Amino acid sequence: MNIERENTVAGERRPSRKIAADMRLALAAALLASAAGAAGAQSATADSLAERLRHAEAAIAALQQQISEQSESAVHARSRVRMELTGRVAVNGFGNSRRVNNVDNPQFVRPDTTSGVPVRGVGMAIRQTRLGLAVSAANVIGGSFTGDLDVDFYGGQQPSSGGRTFPLVRLRTARGFVTWSNTELMIGQESPLISGLNPVSPAAIGTPDFAAAGNLWLWLPQVRFGVETSGSVRFGAQGAVLAPTSGDPAASFDTDYDLAERSQRPYLQARVHAKWGGGESAVGEVGCGVHQGWLMPSTTRMTSSAVACDALLPLSEFLEVRGEFFSGQALRGLGGGGIGQNFAPITAPLNTKGGWAQANLRPAFGVRLGAACGVDHPDAQRGGATLLRRRNDACATYATIKPTGPLFFGAELRRLRTEYASGRYTSDHVTLTAGFEF
Repeated sequence: MNIERENTVAGERRPSRKIAADMRLALAAALLASAAGAAGAQSATADSLAERLRHAEAAIAALQQQISEQSESAVHARSRVRMELTGRVAVNGFGNSRRVNNVDNPQFVRPDTTSGVPVRGVGMAIRQTRLGLAVSAANVIGGSFTGDLDVDFYGGQQPSSGGRTFPLVRLRTARGFVTWSNTELMIGQESPLISGLNPVSPAAIGTPDFAAAGNLWLWLPQVRFGVETSGSVRFGAQGAVLAPTSGDPAASFDTDYDLAERSQRPYLQARVHAKWGGGESAVGEVGCGVHQGWLMPSTTRMTSSAVACDALLPLSEFLEVRGEFFSGQALRGLGGGGIGQNFAPITAPLNTKGGWAQANLRPAFGVRLGAACGVDHPDAQRGGATLLRRRNDACATYATIKPTGPLFFGAELRRLRTEYASGRYTSDHVTLTAGFEF
């Protein structure tokens, strides 16, 4: 029932399938040996037949030993469910034409440039590397169970001379699904229900493209339940209870309740959708949802709310269009809404609207191209002249190449333009990425 997620870790590799293939190979070798011996029994000598049997038995014994060693060295889950380990190692070289909030994956431009200090720079990082773990089991409370865990190294860096070369592990998503014929339960940490789609990008992995420029993305603890009809076009409805969060930064160790947690109410979201395709054809989906939350900046409870729609449209075998749109207020806690601002200077919830759209093309096997733009436009008039960030626009184009095997290569060019009361500031960001998947 979830929208198809992009930028997942590497494709599947199942050791159990390899073991089964080895056993089938051993059985085939034994049968061939027996058939060959039977066909030549009349002309072969007893010594020749015995020699063939010894060779067949030796080959079978070698394969059995190999299968046993693979079984012993394989990683097993304590609960004996099927388990798979995946990963994506990515090295990024990057550069920016002026100061931004985050040099290797920027979301907006900074105006605080000191006279005489260079605003350009280049660097390299590997902290957008990801690791994933997936498990599956049948007959769990009458349905099938799948679960996955996704981590990266984008949680910050050690305060040392190593800087970004000593990145910290960060939990991205952790999800458990129980699926029945027409219903599904999800428990874990995932993107907001009303904003589960992300742009395709080889360079924006730690934070998705267009965060703070129209993309509400922040992974939050939540519980979801949904129903969906059958048929070629499937209609569904979902509801979610999410962790309340204002998006304010927390201290290193001791944390306190944030403005959303002080409301003593969870975030609530609901969404309806229509979905088609699957199997040999690409999956398409359109949906709309609503969000309701509360914040307590003082003794008065304020509302965080939004309406959002999204679409994933496979126009042909080689072309797809995807995008999202939202309108609401006090949306910093969903991943940078309002360009990372919850309130106007008059301490009222900041109204904002935004969205993004992307076209992706597959002109050849292993090649993917795309272009996209996003915008977040808070209500600056309500905020007055002192509103910190008034508008944020971003456009990006990318190309990826994945030849046969685990290697991949990519490039992305991104232009950011952020408006402040003092004027607009523009930065060009370029990323070259290379790595491998397993």
